[in-house]
Amino acid sequence: MSDPVLMESGGGIARITLNRPEARNALNAAMRDALARAIRAAEADGAVRVLVLRGAGPHGFCAGADIKEFTEVPSPTEFRQSRVHDSWIRPFDEARKPIIASIHGHCLGGGVEIALACDIRIASEDAVFALPETGLGVITGVGGSQRLPRVVGLGHALDMILTGERVPAARAQAMGLVSRLVAPDALAGATEELAARIAARPPMAVAFAKEAVRAAQDLPLREGMKLEVDLSTLLLNTEDRLEAARAFREKRPSRFTGR
Repeated sequence: MSDPVLMESGGGIARITLNRPEARNALNAAMRDALARAIRAAEADGAVRVLVLRGAGPHGFCAGADIKEFTEVPSPTEFRQSRVHDSWIRPFDEARKPIIASIHGHCLGGGVEIALACDIRIASEDAVFALPETGLGVITGVGGSQRLPRVVGLGHALDMILTGERVPAARAQAMGLVSRLVAPDALAGATEELAARIAARPPMAVAFAKEAVRAAQDLPLREGMKLEVDLSTLLLNTEDRLEAARAFREKRPSRFTGR
C-alpha cells in the first residue's frame, strides 16, 4: 500500500502530495493524520520556506471525505468530541510559512476546506469546486462555513454552501476563491514559479507579512495597525533587511539567510 501523503523538498519548497489517486484523493483517517504530520515536518524544516499542496493523479485535487468511513453513525456526543479534538487541520492555522494549494480537477467538500486553509490558491482551468454537505443532511466540518465567507464574502459563501452547486474555475476566480488561474498543462510550472518567487524573499519578512494579513481577518483596524507596526519594528535590524538595503545600493541580487 502506498503512502497516503508524499513529501519531497528542494529549493526551499516542500511539495506535499495527497496520494490516493485511485480514490480521487478522498480523505480518510490515514490521509488526514499523514497530512498533519507533513505540514508540521515542513514547518519545522529550516531549509523549507514555502509549502505546496497538490493532488496526485489526473482526476483532481481532493474529492472530499471518503464515504467508506461513514458506515456507522456515531452518537452526537461521540461525534462532537471527535471533532473538538480532531487536530488534523490545525497545523495549517499554526504554520508561519506560506502554504500554496495547487488545484486541478475535482476539489469538493473537504478538499475545498483544505484549500481554504491554505494561504494562496492557484488552479487550473479544469478545476471544479463544490461544498455538497447540505445535500447529504450535514454541514461542513473543518472550517468551510467559517473560512469561505472570509475569502469570498457572505453572499458567495451562502450560495455555494446552501445549493451545493459545482463552481467552475473561472467563476471561482471571479469570486476570489482562487487568485490565479492557468491552463491545465501549465499548473505545475506556474505553481513552482510562484513558490520559488516567495521562497526567494526574506523568510522572516514573509512570515511576519503572513501573520499581519491573517490577523486582519479577526482584529479591529486599530489593533491590526498596531500589530503591523510592531512586526515592522522587529524586522528593522534583521540581517536580511540590512542585506536587502546593501544589495539595492550595490545593484546586485540579495543573498538572504533567514536571520
